Amino acid sequence: MDKSFAHQIIEFNRNLQYSGKLPDDFQVINPYLDNPETMVVMKKFYHKYYNDSNQRKFLIGINPSRHGAGVTGVPFTDTKRLESICGIKMESAHTHEISSVFIYDMIEAYGGADEFYRDIYINSPFPLAIVRKSKGNWINANYYDDKELFNDVKDFMIDSLKKHLSLNLDTSEVFILGTKNADFISKLNKEAHLFEKMTVLEHPRYIQQYKSKEKDLYIDKYILALKNNKI
Repeated sequence: MDKSFAHQIIEFNRNLQYSGKLPDDFQVINPYLDNPETMVVMKKFYHKYYNDSNQRKFLIGINPSRHGAGVTGVPFTDTKRLESICGIKMESAHTHEISSVFIYDMIEAYGGADEFYRDIYINSPFPLAIVRKSKGNWINANYYDDKELFNDVKDFMIDSLKKHLSLNLDTSEVFILGTKNADFISKLNKEAHLFEKMTVLEHPRYIQQYKSKEKDLYIDKYILALKNNKI
């Protein structure tokens, strides 16, 4: 049997490192190097939900946030939801991340974590957290916030996306979170020919911050898109 989906993702994460250039005032955070427990909980998560070789749909974020995957190693998953929904406790950190709230409300409506993760794989084109210095503090940054930053990380992103796609993901349609993210990923797609069709969904952080009254409509939109032509 080929190596399981879980095994391949864990290997990908274990070998993750960014050694390319960055503009001044930007830094990349690698959670697997910063906290040994991140590797432990990330492995538990993927062994629990991805211990098979099924084909899955690909849901693409921007880059991990410091309080979500930047701590747990699991996209859009803070320590609260990692424990309360996935049953995996993290002792060394306690985080709350607003995008994680939306994603797990959507996952519950989809049919629960077992069903969702059996169908869907989430990751980001830049799979490590990025921070920038602002008034002496480090704050979350997106790979597209700065033109020089995007140019510096572009080749690494294409390489990362190709590695994800080799995991038996369905490339006929991918689902991209955030319109600005989609603009930049379509640039990468033109260059590297990664996906056939890109479907854009509003980013969970945007929904939670600006559209929370209509949250149920957005959850329905996600589920309709993701369950369409279910593999």
